[in-house]
Amino acid sequence: MNTTTTALCLSLAMLAAPATAREVTITAAMKPYAGDGAYLALYLTDAQGAYQGTLWVAGPKTKYWKHLSDWYRATGGAPAGIDAITGASVGAGRTLTVSVDLAEALLDAGYQIRLDSAVEEVADRPAEVVAPLTTAGKGQPVAGKGFVRSLQYDF
Repeated sequence: MNTTTTALCLSLAMLAAPATAREVTITAAMKPYAGDGAYLALYLTDAQGAYQGTLWVAGPKTKYWKHLSDWYRATGGAPAGIDAITGASVGAGRTLTVSVDLAEALLDAGYQIRLDSAVEEVADRPAEVVAPLTTAGKGQPVAGKGFVRSLQYDF
């Protein structure tokens, strides 16, 4: 199992006066598939599906980030402010675990954790996983549509 863990504080413009934060641990388990390591983008959207911020990007080569198409489009093709929230790609059968501090105001307020994935010369999977960020959803695996077996979060 390959596990990457990092802690960061997500700074969202909408939370100018952030309330208390809660550590949210997000785990993406990959399916066994043929191909190179997957590029993944974990990001947050609001209740209307509007991009709010990037949580993590797995895959170091920026030239491939355009294949994480929903996330890339949402960032305007120039994802800024993601220094220190990137890491290695994630191989078949592996697991990526990321811990982030999110404002409690985001919980049960319609926000969603989204994951885009791409594997070189295989396929791109925009919105492979969309998981509502709710108290009821914590600890509940959400199945992926492509390379990701499941995404789960806990807090």
